[in-house]
Amino acid sequence: MMNTTPPPPAAPQPALPADAATPPVDCWRVGDVALGSRLLLGTAGYPSPRVLREAMLASGAQVFTVGLKRQLAAAGDNGFVQMIRATLREAGARLLPNTAGCATAREAVQLAHMARELYDTHWIKLEVVGDEYTLQPDAQELLLAARQLARDGFAVFPYCTDDLVVAKRLLDAGCPLLMPWGAPIGSGQGLLNPFALRLLRERLPEATLIIDAGLGAPSHAAQALEMGFDAVLINSAVSQASDPVRMAGAFAQAVQAGRGAHLAGVMARQDFAVATTPVTGTPLLIGHAP
Repeated sequence: MMNTTPPPPAAPQPALPADAATPPVDCWRVGDVALGSRLLLGTAGYPSPRVLREAMLASGAQVFTVGLKRQLAAAGDNGFVQMIRATLREAGARLLPNTAGCATAREAVQLAHMARELYDTHWIKLEVVGDEYTLQPDAQELLLAARQLARDGFAVFPYCTDDLVVAKRLLDAGCPLLMPWGAPIGSGQGLLNPFALRLLRERLPEATLIIDAGLGAPSHAAQALEMGFDAVLINSAVSQASDPVRMAGAFAQAVQAGRGAHLAGVMARQDFAVATTPVTGTPLLIGHAP
């Protein structure tokens, strides 16, 4: 006779506490903060707060930048800040204030301290521009500001060029990472100097490097990640798109694809054709047999 007695229920597995969640395997870090998304997103220039919020969520980003000077120019209207903070909580993301618009180290340091008070974060994206046409960073003022802010306890994210010597000095100044440009801010030209960027990546293998500025298409972001850069920061490429929300999602996919390609190992380039099916030693028949 068949035994129809049901088996005893399996013992329930103990649930892990919320704080025991492990970070993603392929994460990158800023100090003790682990981040899974390799896309950082700016918040300027969107057609409406609603579109900005939807783009933030569609991007999957965990770090969003905001310019303090723009907030000060809003004459006390903190509706934008409230919306940003609410979306950050919804997305489980962090805010990265920036010193956009500063031309001297002194001005940037003052603005960074204001940002720390206003947003309650020691993270600061340091921008000190030396040329109004190209918006190229002023290397000397940038280094002065970076040294001071590092001494003041900030985690400094310096926007810099692809100059290897300046990059080394910024790391020596205490910056936990670097943000070299791909092209001038807002130009959408992509990676204008791949040679210099590859050299930067090769010579600073342990440094966290984030391409910042100049990217215009998701393919540009994928290229940067394929080259081994840790992340990209974009703003205009999304905010100025015809459909910013869809473009934010496209960049998220491109970053994942580029990172996957880097981990998989992109094949080496050749200056000549290499047959995928070897034919050496294979008999070649011409015409018909008699």
